[in-house]
Amino acid sequence: MFESEKYFRPKKLLIGLGLLILFTSFSCGGNQQQKKVSYAETLDKQAFLDDLKQRTFNYFWEIVDTVSWQSDDRYPTRQFTSIAATGFALPAYIIGVENKYIQRSDAAQRTLKTLQWLWNAPMGVDQSGTSGHKGFYYHFLNYGDGTRFKDVELSSVDTGLLMAGILVSQSYFDGDNADEQAIRQLADSLFLRVEWNWMMDAQTTMSMGWKPESGFIDARWQGYNEAMILLNLAMASPTHPIAENSWHEWTKTYDWVEFEGFEHLNFGPLFGHQYSQMFIDFRGIQDAFMHEKQSDYFENSRKATLSQRAYAMRNPLEFKGYGENIWGLTACDGPGIGLHDWNGQQIDFKAYNARGAAFNYQQDDGTIAPAAAGGSIPFAPKETTDALFEMYNRFGNKLYREYGFADAFNLSVSKEGWFAPDYIGIDQGALLIQLENHESELIWTILKKNKYIIQGLKKTGFTGGWLETESALNN
Repeated sequence: MFESEKYFRPKKLLIGLGLLILFTSFSCGGNQQQKKVSYAETLDKQAFLDDLKQRTFNYFWEIVDTVSWQSDDRYPTRQFTSIAATGFALPAYIIGVENKYIQRSDAAQRTLKTLQWLWNAPMGVDQSGTSGHKGFYYHFLNYGDGTRFKDVELSSVDTGLLMAGILVSQSYFDGDNADEQAIRQLADSLFLRVEWNWMMDAQTTMSMGWKPESGFIDARWQGYNEAMILLNLAMASPTHPIAENSWHEWTKTYDWVEFEGFEHLNFGPLFGHQYSQMFIDFRGIQDAFMHEKQSDYFENSRKATLSQRAYAMRNPLEFKGYGENIWGLTACDGPGIGLHDWNGQQIDFKAYNARGAAFNYQQDDGTIAPAAAGGSIPFAPKETTDALFEMYNRFGNKLYREYGFADAFNLSVSKEGWFAPDYIGIDQGALLIQLENHESELIWTILKKNKYIIQGLKKTGFTGGWLETESALNN
């Protein structure tokens, strides 16, 4: 089991240069007391990172629909739950156990409720009143009954991220008690139910989704992006696998070019370089494409992260605040004030948008997301944590609040700047999971013993590194 001296590192005391005001609250669904730490400008860097991890964990533990046990898309604005956020919440509960924020039994009970609801949720082709179809789930779900929110799509990638989180739970909860046995069985059933081959729609690349009103979405998974985890899981399925050449067909659509001095697979928003690697440790393992490039996907994400930092330092649009420690473009909230003149140019200051910078992609309106740097912590630890610490110190509780960093900020739209009112679940998850992977490799280590992850990587042609260990070779 992972709750052991081998994997647990005692949480460092939050020691600042000045007084920290402490107050306590009780965790939802458990009897273990949790400490929260108020904002204090005097935290040193490591104490700040410890505080950030606990606050971000608290978001997932406390912000949840207690009927469906699915995680909120955003908070304090509450519109719907998000299946991808649930996929990130499941590893978050495990992080809570290993950092002694909550008891293992409480995490197991929460996880079991989540999986039980997913298994029993209504499925079918009706336009309303269902949560999914053929093992896939709708992108967003209503609070309470957990049915489809408005006319959103049955999402292939969000289901993939949900299933990745479910497989983390399957491998972590390895105990003999009834709850942990039930978690493993439900996780297996949920994964095996997904008809990945159906989502291919008889083509060589997978559709991004399906709607009962109109069928498969025309947009397909092509070019390097966050779909690595999706295709690995779809290849691994023993019940509904996609074709064996699907990975090769996908890599044929890659763009390997130079941007800001770094030659790599380009994708503008940083989340595309982070989401799959929240779950799978790609260090030292290679598919045919990366073998030819004498690189790996971890190194590729390092270059993508540093190229975005270099872009911010160059700051071609001269937005306020950009620099070596203020950077990070990804999908996030924004000020949403529309077209305005900025330095003689008309800039569309959008609301939620997939912001990013790459050789063929530029969506930049001066809006920075802390999760862009935070989700890349393992790839460039010093540059990313320096950025987070600078944001914490410079903006205080305008940006750093009860659950850690609010989603985004923009210093160019007014004298005071704009700071997002909300946290967004998937951005919180990227930051929390990657901070833990950097510190302990926890989620990576758990999934290295999951047979479906290993089989998916082998079917997609990955070799080398940890895939050559005895445990991996036996799966």
